Amino acid sequence: MATESSSRSPGEREQTFISHLIELRARLLRCILCVSLLFLVLGYFANDIYHLVATPALEHLHGDNAMIATEVGSAFFAPLKLAFYLSLYAAMPYILYQVWAFIAPGLYVNERRFALPLLISSILLFYAGILFAFFIVFPVFFGFMAATAPAGVAIMTDISHYLDFTLSMFLAFGLAFEVPVLTILLVWSGIVSAAALRHYRPYIIIAAFVIGAILTPPDVLSQIMLSVPLWLLFELGLLMAARFEERRNSEAQPAPPP
Repeated sequence: MATESSSRSPGEREQTFISHLIELRARLLRCILCVSLLFLVLGYFANDIYHLVATPALEHLHGDNAMIATEVGSAFFAPLKLAFYLSLYAAMPYILYQVWAFIAPGLYVNERRFALPLLISSILLFYAGILFAFFIVFPVFFGFMAATAPAGVAIMTDISHYLDFTLSMFLAFGLAFEVPVLTILLVWSGIVSAAALRHYRPYIIIAAFVIGAILTPPDVLSQIMLSVPLWLLFELGLLMAARFEERRNSEAQPAPPP
């Protein structure tokens, strides 16, 4: 690829660069259009979607005013903000496809064969992290908070604060579930070997609990519910990376003479 690029004249290289910019702009516009269309659809049901996302909290907060709006316009903008971020999350497969279609022509065949499964896996793992946070972590967390509240204290939360908490937890668990992909990429790129990751496993486990303490609210339960999956996902990624490393080494070995 470098030889082909160096053999081109300056005018040809400039023309190729401009064509890449035009293609990049077209793909960016497609991504923006996809997110916009999804937002138009989800925005119409913004209040219903917000109520659905708030269900884990509402089931453990008692009273007619379980949630409050303390800011001017927050009752209107908070559901729309949630609809926008959900539109962005829902459009992620299409956005990543556009990224893949843009960079794939510059990859070798073996790199495409390796990168495409990782791309699909990263999407599925990100969604799995969000679902894990919503269906498992949230009910346990809000149940714990409601059970530990002092007598006579009514737990109410502002809808904007709840939205910020929800989005941050979705992002934290979605990124945490990308650990297997990150582990495989580190081994594939040659930055670290599977044996080195095994050697540093105790430090990585400590780092998982530190990350859980940073990304989650200051309670032990939610920290454990992020740190333990983070550790287990690292072990899964390490297992897959070790198999990939063995396969790559076997393919790199010269064939025995006949």
